[in-house]
Amino acid sequence: MLSLPERELSLRSELRILHCYRTFYPESKGGLEQVVLELAQNTHGSGVLTLAKDPGQRMLDGKLPVLAERRWVSVASCCIGPGLVRRLFRLKAKLLHFHFPWPFGDVTYLLAGRSRPLIITYHSDIVRQRALSLLYYPLMKIFLSRADRIVATSQNYMDSSPVLADFRSKVEVIPLGISEQEYPVPADNDLLNMEARFGKDFMLFVGVLRYYKGLEYLIRASVGRPYRVVIAGKGPEQAKLKVLADELGADSIVFTGYISDLEKAALMKLCRAVVFPSHLRSEAFGVTLIEGLMYGKPLISCEIGTGTSYVNADGETGHVILPANPDALREAMDDLWNDPVKAEQMGQAGRLRYESLFTGERMAAAYQKLYTQVLEERGLAT
Repeated sequence: MLSLPERELSLRSELRILHCYRTFYPESKGGLEQVVLELAQNTHGSGVLTLAKDPGQRMLDGKLPVLAERRWVSVASCCIGPGLVRRLFRLKAKLLHFHFPWPFGDVTYLLAGRSRPLIITYHSDIVRQRALSLLYYPLMKIFLSRADRIVATSQNYMDSSPVLADFRSKVEVIPLGISEQEYPVPADNDLLNMEARFGKDFMLFVGVLRYYKGLEYLIRASVGRPYRVVIAGKGPEQAKLKVLADELGADSIVFTGYISDLEKAALMKLCRAVVFPSHLRSEAFGVTLIEGLMYGKPLISCEIGTGTSYVNADGETGHVILPANPDALREAMDDLWNDPVKAEQMGQAGRLRYESLFTGERMAAAYQKLYTQVLEERGLAT
């Protein structure tokens, strides 16, 4: 990313859609950041406003303007930086697109949104910080009530969220998607190098190692299994998970730590199946599951009443199991290990499901249509 003067970004006069989220590339590369990137790159006149340790104004890949204000602190996953309020007030974007939950984002819009059209993508209920959510609830209700549209990422989540039930008249469903052309293609040498490190036909988890990812249950399910289980990524739970694996003698578990996009692509190609044991509603969709479909791999996920069970069609593209259940997880992994033909067939079905439902182009087109509708309703389409 290359720093540029603000005037070179042409944000003051030409910006049409401003995507606002608490973290973004290159500092943070989680699934939600990837979704924001997909939308911003593939919708007309878009830019990104975010917080970062190192603030600045940049062009991502030479084409996407990104403005990062300084992040002062992060409390309970809520990034805070007062400079964001001033920046949002000054920018002349026609429509603001915020991603929920992010309480400081709510405050920022209410102080500096200037009644501009607002779209909120509702990624997740607040699950863990229940005490804080009680204090936050009045602010959340005001913020959501100001939205022109609220977007749920799956019908499952819209139907099961008690918060969204209060705003049903303004909720639309647009599934997440990813663009295959944005992913690197591993060369033969890349695949050989990764195979030398991790083998092949392993069970693969990819993601940030967070409390709601269910990795404790994956480790317990992996004890004594004949196949390798690769946990790719880093995160706040990493040290605790490594201790658990040592205590249980889970010799089949391999922690990769940080991996590059190229290494992730190679692991996806080499694995037998993608395992996604998230057990709490904080996991609203699971971009990793879409990646598994895209690479033609069978999936294992948990039934938690969110979009994960929309991505992974049980019995068709993989197995959907009970959450927080090592026995069910072990049985699902064993099935795909012992029956490679079934695993291959489920992977092929997954690839077809990706092409029909979860491409980045499909997602971006749906949002572009929604932006146009909202701007027309506000008399701002020109």
